[in-house]
Amino acid sequence: MRSKPFIRTLFAAFFLAAFAVAASAQTTQVNGKVTLKQADGTVVPVAGAQIDIYRTDIKAEFHTKTNKKGEYIHAGLPFVGTYTIVVSAPGARPTFATKQRFTQSQQRDFLLQPGDGSNLTLEQVKAQEASGGAGGGGAGGGEAAPAAESKESKARREEIERKTREIEEKNKKITEGNEVISRTFKVGNEALSAGKYDEAISHYNQGLAARADEPALLTNLSEALRRRGVDRYNAALKLSDNDAKMQGMEAAKKDWSDAATHSLKALESVKTNMAAGGEPQQQQIYAQNRLSALSIRAQAMRLVATKVDQTQAQAAWDAYQEYLAAEPDAAKKKTYKAEALQTLFDAGATEMAVTQTRAVLAEDPDNVDANRILGLALFATGDKAKFQEAANFLQRYVDKAPDTDPLKQSAKESLEYLKTAENVKPERTAPARPARRRP
Repeated sequence: MRSKPFIRTLFAAFFLAAFAVAASAQTTQVNGKVTLKQADGTVVPVAGAQIDIYRTDIKAEFHTKTNKKGEYIHAGLPFVGTYTIVVSAPGARPTFATKQRFTQSQQRDFLLQPGDGSNLTLEQVKAQEASGGAGGGGAGGGEAAPAAESKESKARREEIERKTREIEEKNKKITEGNEVISRTFKVGNEALSAGKYDEAISHYNQGLAARADEPALLTNLSEALRRRGVDRYNAALKLSDNDAKMQGMEAAKKDWSDAATHSLKALESVKTNMAAGGEPQQQQIYAQNRLSALSIRAQAMRLVATKVDQTQAQAAWDAYQEYLAAEPDAAKKKTYKAEALQTLFDAGATEMAVTQTRAVLAEDPDNVDANRILGLALFATGDKAKFQEAANFLQRYVDKAPDTDPLKQSAKESLEYLKTAENVKPERTAPARPARRRP
């Protein structure tokens, strides 16, 4: 006998809170590893190596150091910049890399050679470059005795009793399970609403220990993990200690990966329940739960693709498309469609972002977000032949976007870069309108 699922409608957030990680659409990062080739030819990681990052198209500089494993990371770099990286460490010869842009690839590794441990200023780097330098379970009383029970009748009776006991035991477990799930679902949601994510996660896991495939708990556990991951990531960005920063970011990435896994389990469970049939009212609740699970999975996959593993860009896009196909609300569809395009761009899937954004603009040329994303994606290709088109779309976005749009200033900076550094002026041509269908 299969236990009946807990079919209460999910508590699920359909909005994207203004987390700092969600507001970094026009920033990028650089990360990598610094190693040293010793005199015997072995290569070892360099702890405490100094990483100096200079923006060279405008005056700005950023600094960090490697951890014990020789790893470093610096997030929040302006997307449009051109950079020079200078690496130095005790007992090593400094090295550098110039004309660096992090629009598609963010990893930069450095192999140092033994040296005097000196550092290089930006001016010295420029001078070396100019001179050709490289960086690198009795019958009673007087009553008549009962008739003897046949062997076959006894066997049948015992079998019926056994099955009855099994059914009673299963019903007892179902009742107990529903009580646990109802309790943990309620207190978990209260904790989630209050931003107490550790507490919410603990309660949801208690409920799943009673029934591992309960979709309501799986979906809300996914949401709690996603939000906790955002908090952890944003907190890590503020740390000055590089080891603590890396640990915080890894904890956030694990939360986002776990959120994606649990949301997928929730969807599979909901689909199984829907396929099993039931009353129309029950099916309606299943459909609502499926929509919530699809929405939360899309948001989890966005962070996986953009912050954990960029090879998951296609999987994130597919998650958004499955949700958009089920969402009846036009306003939500528009918001999530833009979010799906932004995910491709942030995940470095530049060519896919260009293709899909063009498809959106073919149906809706005035789509503000699509104009911005296409402009940035064309710019990110690094193909100068596409810079004119990039400037055109960015200008259309700047013209149409309200001043309250938090991304408008960043787009203006990208546009200004194209004008000044690349000498590309936007052409104010009206976008092509989609063809009208004849009656």
